[in-house]
Amino acid sequence: MSLRTEPPFRADHVGSLLRPPGLLAARDDHAQGRIDGAALAAAEDAAIRDVVAMQREAGLRSATDGEFRRTSWHMDFIYRLGGISPADDKIKVRFHNEAGDIEFSTAALRVHGKVRLDETIFADHFAFLRDTAGNGVTPKLTIPSPNMVHYRGGPASIDPEVYPDVEEFWSDLAAAYAEQVRRLGELGCRYLQLDDTSLAYLNDPAQRAMISERGDDAEHLHLRYIKQINAAIAERPEGMNVTTHMCRGNFRSSWTAEGGYDFVAEALFGELDVDGFFLEYDDARSGGFEPLRFVPPGKMVVLGLVTTKRGELESKDDLKRRIDEASRFVPLEQICLSPQCGFSSTVEGNVLTAEQQAAKLRLIAETAEEIWG
Repeated sequence: MSLRTEPPFRADHVGSLLRPPGLLAARDDHAQGRIDGAALAAAEDAAIRDVVAMQREAGLRSATDGEFRRTSWHMDFIYRLGGISPADDKIKVRFHNEAGDIEFSTAALRVHGKVRLDETIFADHFAFLRDTAGNGVTPKLTIPSPNMVHYRGGPASIDPEVYPDVEEFWSDLAAAYAEQVRRLGELGCRYLQLDDTSLAYLNDPAQRAMISERGDDAEHLHLRYIKQINAAIAERPEGMNVTTHMCRGNFRSSWTAEGGYDFVAEALFGELDVDGFFLEYDDARSGGFEPLRFVPPGKMVVLGLVTTKRGELESKDDLKRRIDEASRFVPLEQICLSPQCGFSSTVEGNVLTAEQQAAKLRLIAETAEEIWG
């Protein structure tokens, strides 16, 4: 097997990491007015330096900032797009786990003006990570895909007086993202990941029923979403590798949707113009590997076989067996290994310890080394 010198790497991870207690305390102090923004930024800087070192020591060749400056993986970005703001009403999402259900409530969004890019979002986040990563480690920035702007609220979130023709909304959204991608390239970003739950959720019949009820074409929405991502990255700078991560929800070790990738697979793998797909595959609710038969030559598949939802460590033998099973549908040369999702998609984090998190990342690096060298 050839050594991969560009992303995604044989051993990789999705992005978010557990916030350390000191950082959580600093965030609380800032929210309560006990420290100022400069003090909070200093605490974030220190925590990010430590977590980048942890990723290096685990044997990874890429590093994120753990999304330590964010409250959630997607809304911190989306609310900074021009023309979009939180709405007065709330969205309630039901998450599931082995013990039962939990409900997450958050502000809806409202498209109240023309969608545009008023600033390079997360420019300072990336610049700090870039300068911290050091030699031999590729800094990776994660942002929500453009689809998350639409999937969160649907047609009702878009002011018809602003966008009487919804095609103009899609065009403006793509242009804003394309400009964001261009500016990130100027900052030196060579590894960009578009996080997307929508393309995984749409495999779940219950989610498609919800989409239909709100007035969208649930049977074809994934085609629109693929088109939107392609428009956003069509002019990406030379040398920038773009991946997408698709999961079925991740909040305090719980999930929202179920179902394999079968419904979207042929269009997703055949038409989405990314360099690699991070796919959730940690348990039976993610389905089988058969949809990977649609992955074309040259595209990488990053198998999320290591769960972030529990602390128990997987065995290398089991991981190798599952990778062997997947290689029946896509060549081993096109496979990489990662956790199935982030460890802390929201500031609350999943139910495991920092030591368990690091052990899982080391396991991924060691397993990948034994398989691919």
